Amino acid sequence: MPKQPLNDVMITGQQTYKSLDDSISSLILDQKRHKKPWWVMFALGVSLLGLLGASVTWLLYQGIGIWGNNIPVSWSFDIVNFVWWIGIGHAGTLISAILLLLRQSWRNSINRFAEAMTVFAVMCAGMFPLLHTGRPWVAAYWLLPYPNIMAMWPQFRSPLMWDVFAVSTYLTVSVLFWFMGLIPDLATLRDRATNKLAKVGLGIASMGWRGSNQHWHRYEQSYLLLAGLSTPLVLSVHSIVSFDFAVSIVPGWNVTVFPPYFVAGAVFAGFAMVMTFAIPIRKLYGLQDLITDRHLDWMAKILLATGLIVFYGYVLEAFYAWYSGNVFEWNNTYYRRFVGPYAWAFWSLILCNGIIPQLFWFPWARRNTFTLLFVCTSVSIGMWLERFVIIPMSLTSNYLPSSDKMYYPTFWDFGMYIGTIGLFITLMFLFMRFLPIINMFEMKDLLHKINHALQKHDEPHAEEASVGGGE
Repeated sequence: MPKQPLNDVMITGQQTYKSLDDSISSLILDQKRHKKPWWVMFALGVSLLGLLGASVTWLLYQGIGIWGNNIPVSWSFDIVNFVWWIGIGHAGTLISAILLLLRQSWRNSINRFAEAMTVFAVMCAGMFPLLHTGRPWVAAYWLLPYPNIMAMWPQFRSPLMWDVFAVSTYLTVSVLFWFMGLIPDLATLRDRATNKLAKVGLGIASMGWRGSNQHWHRYEQSYLLLAGLSTPLVLSVHSIVSFDFAVSIVPGWNVTVFPPYFVAGAVFAGFAMVMTFAIPIRKLYGLQDLITDRHLDWMAKILLATGLIVFYGYVLEAFYAWYSGNVFEWNNTYYRRFVGPYAWAFWSLILCNGIIPQLFWFPWARRNTFTLLFVCTSVSIGMWLERFVIIPMSLTSNYLPSSDKMYYPTFWDFGMYIGTIGLFITLMFLFMRFLPIINMFEMKDLLHKINHALQKHDEPHAEEASVGGGE
């Protein structure tokens, strides 16, 4: 009986332990593998990062009046971008923690840069609520429950306070989880490095890893423990972010379906961003044997499933507004979203998040990289529009006639948003340059399991052949 093809177990090509080490570690140790596209994208990221620096500097000098925030739209681009970035950060922990606990081996090729995306996206997200306070050096420290002589403690009944603890905990656990997974690979790079400075730096970062049985035992225990801690955080962080809106009385916000709806939307947006980075990277560095078409197929299926949940949430929002009989809810839904001045944003998000992802019902679309990139880009745009529809649009339609005011973003609103994209791109491409983007030891472990399974598969047939020959 022929051997089971390696494509069925997420690795293609004639792979050995050495070839896996060579193809992944050379991205860090071989300068020549970083071609012109890497420098172009890095230069783009740094340029946009300069825009972020200028926007933040002017914001701290002038105050948040440079944004388009007004009354009643006191939350606008800043919170829209905060929720959008937090959502993108969810895919890394989902791929790393939940799929690890479920023993899904297809995560091994994509979990490393998905974890990096989590850390960098949460860093981008944290800037917005911090700067939204106007003078963070005066107000931000009141968010932390430290002892003080004035007995001024945070308002723990506020969901904004819950955000501080949820997001800071999530960032801490995500950084630990990411670094924990890097330790064996850093030791491999340490042993293969020829540059003395790189060898010393990698030796310090690998924390004396020798690959002994004791090290592996402690590593596996710690890794599973962090995965167990991360799993409820995936569900809790975006649920708590949704409470910023769901516990209010603003029309369009006080919807009980928000927590699961936001979590599904976060996974939806996160997987779209993972694929947006994974597809060009596998092509640029020739990693098609490690990030295979089956990886893309599985991620597209998850994107389709979570997209259907998100679209169901859109339908529920409209149904609640109609079925409740609340005139303010219906006015917000119909006269603001369906036919109002912001109708373009609502119907664009329906197109991007509800209609375009339906292409993934077709196997050819899940295997075509251009289609995948088109759908994932549409989802990223649609998820940002979803937050815009929820936040500023609801605030422009309140219970008072005086609240019926339009919101118009300014140049600095766009500057902050585009600048954080530059920060994200810069950090991601620096990560690609200095750290392994694919988990080497997990890929070698997977290859070992594949070879062992194939040997067990062939042994019974070999015994039958020898018995038959003897007769």
